[in-house]
Amino acid sequence: MKNNKVVLAFSGGLDTSYSLKYLVKEKQMNVYSAIVNTGGFSASELKILEEKAFQLGAIDHVVLEKTIDYYQHIVKYLIFGNVLKNNTYPLSVSSERVFQAIALAQYAKEIGAAYIAHGSTGAGNDQVRFDLIFQLIAPEIEIITLIRDKKLSRKEEIDYLKENGFTMSHATAEYSINKGLWGTSVGGKETLTSHLALPESAFPSQLQRTDSQIIEIEFFKGEVGALNGKKMNPVELIQQVDKMANEYAIGRDTHVGDTIIGIKGRVGFEAAAASILIKAHHSLEKHTLSKWQLQFKEQLSSWYGMFIHEAQYLDPVMRNMESFLEDSQKSVSGTVSVELHPYRFVILGIKSENDLMNPAFGSYGETNRDWNGEDVKGFTKIMANSLRIYNKVNPNTQW
Repeated sequence: MKNNKVVLAFSGGLDTSYSLKYLVKEKQMNVYSAIVNTGGFSASELKILEEKAFQLGAIDHVVLEKTIDYYQHIVKYLIFGNVLKNNTYPLSVSSERVFQAIALAQYAKEIGAAYIAHGSTGAGNDQVRFDLIFQLIAPEIEIITLIRDKKLSRKEEIDYLKENGFTMSHATAEYSINKGLWGTSVGGKETLTSHLALPESAFPSQLQRTDSQIIEIEFFKGEVGALNGKKMNPVELIQQVDKMANEYAIGRDTHVGDTIIGIKGRVGFEAAAASILIKAHHSLEKHTLSKWQLQFKEQLSSWYGMFIHEAQYLDPVMRNMESFLEDSQKSVSGTVSVELHPYRFVILGIKSENDLMNPAFGSYGETNRDWNGEDVKGFTKIMANSLRIYNKVNPNTQW
């Protein structure tokens, strides 16, 4: 006979708050709420969420601290690959969900829970990400998804909580905000349309500085390791860059893409550190990798990002791709200068001992040192050879 112990993935938002109260009151279940911290919460914020969980009726509440693990196993490779879904979105939430689901499933097994619950709706990607991981890691545990199964509207959830003595703030109820190390997603009524933009007030970070500032980011074999000459661990550096850039309201955009379930989706986000570090890293790579390394990496990285988005993180091919990405970073060391401005940033340049843009070999459009004009003539003739042959065999080809 099953026990009535359920682990709830708790974020403190509307959906999980409703789920917690409903499971306790209507289902008489012992709810063990758990939040997987992947860098989105401070100690004070986590304390507030703990208090909220107990107010809603949780029998126990835990914080599963996974920020460093999240960086080491996912974020690091997103930087190596310069991963931007549809050339826009740094997979801020997509990459977190998979890692959070793994931690939740492991915790549920540890405490012997018969059930595991999450607050995903039936119209998004997260339901697939959570369900798939839970089924793989803890197939014996039954999954509960109240919001999806009851097809609840946000208003119905708000009303239920209000009837039970718990009032959600207007901002919490109006927008769905998910914050983590690699960025914050913002969803609301505007993102359900194709033409409305999120208002300024919807973004967690507001413009505080109108001047400009230059920062220097140092990479060691592709990993971030120093900011303005001060060495620090990658997680600390990401958080520091995020704090500095958020004062300029940098990293805002709206992502439109194809969901796992087949419909088009739209979501706003702010990802200051992710936006800056990916562009800075890519700029350094352009100077330190060969033409074909860059070309192949771009294709592989696109697949890596797609597999994370599509909840395929546990497929063995991901470990193969990670091996390639890590190996490609051997020469990606150097310093990148970035200038911060309100709502934007500029990559100023790089310094690296491995810089392949070396005037000793030639300066583009100006001087050549290792070859002469006759070399170029012969090279061009050989390079055109296959096309000349094709053209002679197919004289009617239209160019």
